[in-house]
Amino acid sequence: MTPDEIEAGLLSCVHCGFCLPACPTYRETGDEADSPRGRLVLMRQAHENVLPLSDRDIGSVGYHLDRCLGCRACETACPSGVPYGNLLEEIRERQEKETRRGVGETVLREGMLALLTNPLRMKAALIGGRLTGGVIPAPIARFVGLPTDTKMPLPENLSESSRDVATFTQGAGEKRGTVLLATGCVMRVLYGTVHAATVRVLAANGVTTIAPKGQPCCGALHGHQGKLAAARAMARETITFYENACGGEGLPDVDAVILNSSGCGAFTKGYAHLLQHDERFAVRAAAFSAKVKDISEYLAALPGGLRPMPTPLPIRLTYHDACHLRHGQRIYDAPRALLQAIPGATFIETVDSDLCCGSAGVYNYLQPEMARSLLDKKLANLLATGASVVATGNPGCLAWIQQGMAAVGKDAPEIVHPIELLDRAYRP
Repeated sequence: MTPDEIEAGLLSCVHCGFCLPACPTYRETGDEADSPRGRLVLMRQAHENVLPLSDRDIGSVGYHLDRCLGCRACETACPSGVPYGNLLEEIRERQEKETRRGVGETVLREGMLALLTNPLRMKAALIGGRLTGGVIPAPIARFVGLPTDTKMPLPENLSESSRDVATFTQGAGEKRGTVLLATGCVMRVLYGTVHAATVRVLAANGVTTIAPKGQPCCGALHGHQGKLAAARAMARETITFYENACGGEGLPDVDAVILNSSGCGAFTKGYAHLLQHDERFAVRAAAFSAKVKDISEYLAALPGGLRPMPTPLPIRLTYHDACHLRHGQRIYDAPRALLQAIPGATFIETVDSDLCCGSAGVYNYLQPEMARSLLDKKLANLLATGASVVATGNPGCLAWIQQGMAAVGKDAPEIVHPIELLDRAYRP
């Protein structure tokens, strides 16, 4: 965004307050500066050089921006269409340039980005993490400012969770489409089983899937942390990679680019905005973004609907709205329609289903106290449904809620991606 575009976005807030009850941090603290409306005032004062961004003392601009989840629930509530998410990323970019963070915090922030966006590094870290049961060693945790009981998400079977899907899977029966599956970084390591389920459900519905090897990181985590130069470079690399794999500009060889990670989906749908001032990529980015679809969005819109599922699932299930699906992509009905179509399943809504669980990319590591408070409330609401299965469409939510449910013990509900339930219902 240009300075004038940032100024116009900041001025579009009319301070009506509709965002206040939608904001998880404001609901926690009751502090106006922890609300979207308050943060927009602080952003404007920083943008106009009235207040510094580098100050991180309690009450400062930097302090309250760091506490923002970036969940974008305020955008859903806003009647004025304030582009809060884009403004936050732009101001955070300047904040990162001007702020001198401590050595430990810098190691944590840069280390998380380097680790989570590189599948090989992430797999190596998880293999090492098995020695401690996933718990980050206390000296390291203290050095980077984490609680000493902080854990990494450890899959039960890393070889299975990180297994790649086939590069080409033919749809069954009458052909209904061809798609590219974006496999991502965290999803490729922790949730390869979700990719496998996605491919099988698409195939059962007559959709052919292409999943090229060696896909690059989309840049979402960098973008959310204000590393916009790196995020733009990663976006350009991603667009070029997929163009080369799918027939050139506009990806004519596929009907859609499918994502089952809502954070990545929201960010890649935003490539058109991210690269709007890039002479070489603006048009290409817009064409690419237009083809990005969340798996629930794509399946729910298939002409003629889903093919029948032969296997009933006699389960009681509920659903947590991942923030970047509900608020970033404005997708609410599609996953619910798919889950309610599963034969034998009973669907129960969760109170505040669209309120952030506290994961928010790497927020649960950067702001562990606030993240844990939000998680506790989310767990209470999910457990109150009596559901035996909780479905949600983002890897951060899956891992964070799973960690929280571990304390419940053997009576804890199973935490799954919605596509995994559809996959079970399609199996004979």
